[in-house]
Amino acid sequence: MGAASKKNRKKKPSFRKLLKTSNVKLENKLKNRQFKQQSTAKKQRKEQRKLRQAISDVSHQTVKPLERYKKKPEEEEDEEEFLESLPTDMMDENDLEQIKAMAQKASFITRDLSSCAPAHSKKRKSDQPVEKYEKMPRKMKQEEEKELIHLLPIKDKSGLIPQTMEKPVVQKANEEKEEEDVKCQDESGEAVEESKNFLTLTPEEHLELRSQKLMERKLQIAALGSAILADPNSNIKKLKELRTLLMETDPSVAVTVRKLVMVSLMEIFKDIVPSYRIRPLTEAERAVKVKKETQQLREFEEGLVSQYKYYLENLEQTVRDWKQKKHKGSQAVSLACYKGLAEVAIRCLCELLVALSHFNFHNNIVVVVVSLMNEPLKKVSEMCCEAVRKLLKQDKLGQASLATVRVISGLVKSRNYNIKPAVLRTLLCLRIKEVEVKKDTEQLTPKQQLMKFKEKKKNLSRMQRKWKKAEEKLQKELLEAEASESKDKKLKLHTETLNIVFLIYFRILKKAQKSSLLPSVLEGLAKFAHLINLEFFDDLLTVLHGLITSGDLSHRESLHCVLTAFHILSGQGDVLNIDPLKFYTHLYKTLLTLHAGASNEDTAIMLQCLDIMLTKRRKQITLHRALAFVKRLSTLALHVMPDSCIGILAAIRTLVHTFPKCDILLDNDMQGSGVYLPELDEPEYCNPQNTCQWELHALKRHYNPMVRKYTAHLLAGAPSEGSGALTVELSRRAPGQLFEDYRQKDMTFNPPVAGPPSRKKEHFTIGSAFLDSNLKEQVDAALQVENNQDSLDFATHLTHK
Repeated sequence: MGAASKKNRKKKPSFRKLLKTSNVKLENKLKNRQFKQQSTAKKQRKEQRKLRQAISDVSHQTVKPLERYKKKPEEEEDEEEFLESLPTDMMDENDLEQIKAMAQKASFITRDLSSCAPAHSKKRKSDQPVEKYEKMPRKMKQEEEKELIHLLPIKDKSGLIPQTMEKPVVQKANEEKEEEDVKCQDESGEAVEESKNFLTLTPEEHLELRSQKLMERKLQIAALGSAILADPNSNIKKLKELRTLLMETDPSVAVTVRKLVMVSLMEIFKDIVPSYRIRPLTEAERAVKVKKETQQLREFEEGLVSQYKYYLENLEQTVRDWKQKKHKGSQAVSLACYKGLAEVAIRCLCELLVALSHFNFHNNIVVVVVSLMNEPLKKVSEMCCEAVRKLLKQDKLGQASLATVRVISGLVKSRNYNIKPAVLRTLLCLRIKEVEVKKDTEQLTPKQQLMKFKEKKKNLSRMQRKWKKAEEKLQKELLEAEASESKDKKLKLHTETLNIVFLIYFRILKKAQKSSLLPSVLEGLAKFAHLINLEFFDDLLTVLHGLITSGDLSHRESLHCVLTAFHILSGQGDVLNIDPLKFYTHLYKTLLTLHAGASNEDTAIMLQCLDIMLTKRRKQITLHRALAFVKRLSTLALHVMPDSCIGILAAIRTLVHTFPKCDILLDNDMQGSGVYLPELDEPEYCNPQNTCQWELHALKRHYNPMVRKYTAHLLAGAPSEGSGALTVELSRRAPGQLFEDYRQKDMTFNPPVAGPPSRKKEHFTIGSAFLDSNLKEQVDAALQVENNQDSLDFATHLTHK
């Protein structure tokens, strides 16, 4: 019995089961409530439909006209007698008119009295819905059911107690609308009043009103900007509100406000833009349900990209309007003020070009800025060139550099090589040190490489191959996580970039040899010559020699040609069997034609040529050639500026160390036969061994202390140690570096010239300064006598004659 009773006993439900059942009950109650609401709504719609039908039937029913009956003459006489017997003051005329009007509207008067049918027999069916509607009880205005929030139930001794709370409803929409309407009305009224009062203001009041409006706009811009920077995710919509201020229409503050908004938006975008490119979502990605945080991030990214796009379009439109000199319909900004607006817009574009090179629409910014690099206005052109230089210097991956070089190539071709040299000079800032070398035919063919792979596969076991595959996959994932570009991809981008650069240079060498772009082209070829393919070397050297011998080049351009040729020969060109004697001859001839005045910029290029032609190719230089260059450099040092003189003396010191036998120029003894021929332009045949460096004795008395120091060092034989040696700091500097360090750009002496020694003022005693009293009296008497002499006339002797 005990076991049976235990089996028959009901188990108490667990808390989870009770919770499930309570949720089911709540759901059922909610469904029942919804069903009742739907049924009552259906009934109400049905009754309203019947009511509308009944009302339409009553309105369409026609009214029968009043029937006229002919009275008998006896009845008419009796009626007249009765009316005459009535008192005259019994009814007013107004009452009579009112009764007649009521009689026309009454249905019991207008109906057919002769008929025996009931008065409303035809309308009985159509009036039934109206009577039913009238009999229905009136319903009070129902209050909206408040939403309930179901909370966790409470467990008590009696069981589970469900807990709910009303969802708070905030009813502020109507109030806000009313406030907005009131504000709009107030603003419109204020605008009308301002327009009326504006014409009556004095100039001082105009300025005060303008400063007041400007302060209001500044506070508005500051408030919006700080709100966006404080929480960009939730306040991204305020970007649109801030961007609308770019369309300021008040003529008194329009220009200033637009400039402030442009700069503010630029700084905001630089702060809130993420460090990755945002791509648009696909349809499949939009259809997938995501977390709340992910959806919020997507909305932020979409809003940011759209506002950034509109901002860039506004900047570009401002620049385009300035270039095309268009008048706007609003006339808020005059055409003369568009120049300042355009300069601010261009500055913003340049800042975004450098700061947000990884973000969306960067290629569009590159197109706008590169086209402005060739602008006739110097300020705009320099601003854009500087921005492109910064971009190329800081670009490590190579994608931004490739896009920029492509646009520059298109600009050069579209303008038919009629561009500023500064545009091509920006390409010197490219950070390209390695490129993909073209594979030689000696390398293994694909078949042999496949055999090698098969051999490797045979040598590795199955487990080793499996581990190697997993390791490669892991390495790939690590690279993706680090967001670092692979070396192969970078080399590929650099190779493509350099191919476009050389294409620009070779086009100009072929089609525009007499243009002003040639120095920039030669300078670029000199920098990137070690990366040129070996196949082009022979043709390039022929073109460079043809340019030199043509005589159309300036001294600086010819120096660039020489430097480019030796850069080509110093790298991969060592394997070529080419004799560059003609380039040595040209440099030897050009040395004495350098500018001796303040514009001595060619000295730096000349020092580079000497370093790459003589010092780095010391094994291929004869002693006669080295002696000839040392002698000509000594002659050149006599008539150049001090900074160039220091660089040349440092180059002579380097040559003396490279070729120790050059010290024979410090002696008066002649070596061999012949006489030195300084006018001969062939360094091999001018007999430099039969002369001496007498120029050093003249430079020993130079006013610049550094020139005197280097001259004394060379006269001592350029020793590395001892009394005549230079300091460690000076001895380690290259000639080009010394030239730049002591350059007189600002017309200041470097090192500064010492001033005259300060002398102490003599001490004068108070009182008479003469020891002899008689002399003191004579001096005082002479000072007191008035000078009545006539003024000096040096032409009196001519008049007497």
